[in-house]
Amino acid sequence: MKRWLAVLLGLAVFAIAGVSFTLMREMYGHALIDRKSAPFEATSAQIDRGEYLARIGNCAGCHTVRGGDAFAGGRVVDTPFGAVYAGNLTPDRATGIGDWSAGAFYRALHDGRSRDGRMLYPAFPYPNFTQITREDSDAIYAYLIHRVKPVHRINTAHTLKFPYDSSLALATWRLLYFKPADQKSDDKQSADTAWHRGAYLVQGLAHCGACHSTRNALGAPLAGHAYDGAMMPLNDWYAPSLTARDEASVADWPLEDIARWLQTGTSLRGTAFGPMAEIVFQSTQYLSDDDARAMATYLKALPVTRGVAFKPSPKTVSSGRAAAADRGSELYKEHCASCHGDAGEGKAGAWPALVGNRTVLMGNTANLFRVVLSGGFAPATASNPQPYGMPPFYHLLKDDDLVALLNHVRSSWGNAAPALTTLDLLHYRDGLRTAATH
Repeated sequence: MKRWLAVLLGLAVFAIAGVSFTLMREMYGHALIDRKSAPFEATSAQIDRGEYLARIGNCAGCHTVRGGDAFAGGRVVDTPFGAVYAGNLTPDRATGIGDWSAGAFYRALHDGRSRDGRMLYPAFPYPNFTQITREDSDAIYAYLIHRVKPVHRINTAHTLKFPYDSSLALATWRLLYFKPADQKSDDKQSADTAWHRGAYLVQGLAHCGACHSTRNALGAPLAGHAYDGAMMPLNDWYAPSLTARDEASVADWPLEDIARWLQTGTSLRGTAFGPMAEIVFQSTQYLSDDDARAMATYLKALPVTRGVAFKPSPKTVSSGRAAAADRGSELYKEHCASCHGDAGEGKAGAWPALVGNRTVLMGNTANLFRVVLSGGFAPATASNPQPYGMPPFYHLLKDDDLVALLNHVRSSWGNAAPALTTLDLLHYRDGLRTAATH
């Protein structure tokens, strides 16, 4: 018995030592590279391609403060663990990436490390960007170095809560959840060039899974739940499942409709609002036709499942439509019918149909409440430069009336979603008030 205890103790000590060594290497084993970078020679075509790729990756979306200088950083990314501030990507030599080499830039994308070897927080989506090829990384670098205006702006320090602000915590997260991609092609799908290109864009540069994948308590994607849908931290929007037929799966859409939706944000089956409208406006509207079709090919091929991230709570299954049905019908005629039609049919190119509308019918009602309470616009794109908007109703309708209206919409014209209650609404209305005070 003593011999076995000694063996087990020895194995435990060996394991602890191995983990400790790995963590120390993760934290301190990567030195600064390219203290003095050599001039980077880039062709005009490479710079143009880098500009296109930077748009598809939506780099400016995070690295530009609203109304500020492009790519100068400073925009806050609020997370459950604290605030992370995007860095300065302009070619300023003192505060930006002007002294970075192309190799250092690639390491940031591929390995999630800064030029000095410091670990980057995964709010910068390097778990997705690790898929980006060196060729594409060099093109983006060429664009940022040669075409973006240098701006002197010192990076804002992150304000993360303990223990998430420690190198040990970040090294542990990386050890558990991050492995740089080897970038070998998928032999099973390599013959289908459209699928392969679409997989590369969706998984990597466009980083769709950063919002649409279910995550654990530490913010890491759950294995086996890619694209299953997730609440977006701290903004009460739901990124719907891309694999659930009753949420955002496009498995039964024609390829042309998917590609058109990515480029315009509108289709006969739905309209982009909220964070997705921003993505279309800032990023996917610039997709080439070939790349839009490639992403459509990959998204259409995703396996169809039921969304597992969220299910209707028991209280939403209770009946209760009948008592407020007449009131809901009256409110719909007064506030909604002039745009969405007497029978919820909508108008193509203008107002979305409510019949069969998945935002209306989803078990997770976050987006439905947000759109009705705070309104919004579809993205303005080259093909739809003056989109119609949805006015806010948070100041016009009391809670009971709004619930009656939504229950009417969710139960009319063939719609058959579970009834909502006033309690379902309170969380979202309170969240809207809280957001308005910050």
